[in-house]
Amino acid sequence: MDSSFDWDEEKNQENVKKHDISFYQAQKAFQDSQQLIYEDVKHSTEKEKRYFLLGKIGKRVCTVRFTYRGKVIRIFGAGYWRKEQKLYEKENKQK
Repeated sequence: MDSSFDWDEEKNQENVKKHDISFYQAQKAFQDSQQLIYEDVKHSTEKEKRYFLLGKIGKRVCTVRFTYRGKVIRIFGAGYWRKEQKLYEKENKQK
């Protein structure tokens, strides 16, 4: 991976309990050549834009919430949701 990643370890542990995926595992979604990235308008501010990345890890589509802090990708959350899987499949069929 070319990018470096960062996260809050306490938030990571909460994410594992809640969504059964660690932020370390979620990094793999960034390797998907067909990944989709959308701005998270609801959680972005003037100082910091936040994003959603939809990318495959194995056969499942993972949604990763993140921001860029300099050259570092800061992960806030990750999980597997059917709605985003359908969006990923629809968008990649059109390519």
